[in-house]
Amino acid sequence: MSSSKGGCRLSDTEEEWPEEGDLLICTVKDIKQNGAYLSLDGYDGREGFVFVGEIAAGWVRNIRAHIREGQRVVAKVIQVKKDRKRVELSLKSVSEERRRDTVQAWKNEERANQIMRVAAERVGWDDAKTAEISSAMTESFGTLYGALEECAISDSALIDAGFEGDWTGVVTSLAMENIIPPFVEIRGVFEIQVWGEEGVYAIRDALLGAEACADGLEEVTLTCHYDGAPSYRVDIRAPDYQVAESLWESAVEAVKKSMSTVNGSLSIDRS
Repeated sequence: MSSSKGGCRLSDTEEEWPEEGDLLICTVKDIKQNGAYLSLDGYDGREGFVFVGEIAAGWVRNIRAHIREGQRVVAKVIQVKKDRKRVELSLKSVSEERRRDTVQAWKNEERANQIMRVAAERVGWDDAKTAEISSAMTESFGTLYGALEECAISDSALIDAGFEGDWTGVVTSLAMENIIPPFVEIRGVFEIQVWGEEGVYAIRDALLGAEACADGLEEVTLTCHYDGAPSYRVDIRAPDYQVAESLWESAVEAVKKSMSTVNGSLSIDRS
């Protein structure tokens, strides 16, 4: 499997060759007078070469003043010669911003793989099964870390993406424990019926009261959606689960208070 995110190509051992323009995490293997050989991390056993003129901007007097053996660097693929099994790389073509982004993406994938290894131990998967599930998650979400980040955001992310099995709960739990998402999402359902003459107006007022609970709160949203009578879905987005759950409780109280004044029924499900 392989994926690209922010210009970074992340690969496993099944990917034979990188593509021109890819940004790769590499390890400096051997330094020569005219350049250096780099091992392509993630491309099992493959090497690339960076000529001295591609080491840094300007004249490079001493290569070892810029790189050292064993150093991990970010290199851009400038040419792939499959017939000669040769990959030409550039270090100077990688901006500091792209370098940081690529390193962070690599670290994220390393962390994601570690989380999946822990999940495999708990569920009882072998390496092949772990790779199969990880590949499927990457296919659905773009990157493995992206999949786990979505799990940390929403506990139904894997189910919503079509995955099944008890393992989804294990992976989701590990993601929530180990990844701090940019925001979280929770969902609830109100089943509301009004038998009096107030009808849909009473339901509207109850849901507006729920949405008003988010007024004035920064980085928080609460929206109500009609899912078909008598169900109304409530989606909450917040910086963390504590804020999200607190908002849900406030919305529940607001709807209960509104419904207490009319002739109807209310059922609440925190899905």
